Amino acid sequence: MAFDVGRPFRMQALPNQLAARILPEADVHRMLALETDTRNRTLLTLLYASALRVQELCDLEWKDVQPQSDGAGQVTVFGKGRKTRSVQLPQSVWTLLLELRPNPPAAGPVFVSRKQSGREKARLGEEQVWRIVRQAAQRAGISVNVSPHWMRHAHGSHALDRGAPIHLVQATLGHASVATTGKYLHARPKDSSGRFLAL
Repeated sequence: MAFDVGRPFRMQALPNQLAARILPEADVHRMLALETDTRNRTLLTLLYASALRVQELCDLEWKDVQPQSDGAGQVTVFGKGRKTRSVQLPQSVWTLLLELRPNPPAAGPVFVSRKQSGREKARLGEEQVWRIVRQAAQRAGISVNVSPHWMRHAHGSHALDRGAPIHLVQATLGHASVATTGKYLHARPKDSSGRFLAL
C-alpha cells in the first residue's frame, strides 16, 4: 500500500521483565558445577561465556572454532540480522570446548545429538538445548523455567557488574545499539537516588 495503515494505532506497552530473567552468578555457577555430562557442561558453559543465541549454538560447526595465539580461542557465528560476529573465549572455556573435538578433527556440528541419523552425526536441536538448560536449572534448585536465553542475559548483566566496558558487552552480544545493551544496567541498578533522600 502507498501509506502505513497502522500508523494511527498505538501498541499497548508491555512491562519489561528483564530483571526477573537475570540469574544470580551463584545460580549459574551451580548449574555448571552440577552438570556431570561433558557435552552438556560444555554447552552450558559456552552459552554463558559467549552469550550465543540458541540457534547460533546449534548451528556452530568446527570450522567456526579458531585458536588464538594466547592459548585461548574464538567462535564465529552468523546470527540475528544476518550478521557475522566473532566471540573470544576464555582459556578455560576453550579447553573445555576442545575436549569435544573429534580425533582426528572433522568437519560438522560442534554439538551433536546422541541419536544417529545414518552415518552422519545429527546436529543438536533447539528443543534438546532447552531441555538441557531446564534440567541443569532444576538440578541447581532453581524453581523458575530457565531458558537458554537466560544464560545470555546472565552474561550481559554479570559482565557489566564486573566492570566490562559496555561497548565490549554490546559487541559480544551482537546488539546493533548500545541502548539495547544498556537495558542490563537499568534492570539491576547499583544505586538509587532514593538513598539520597532524608527519610
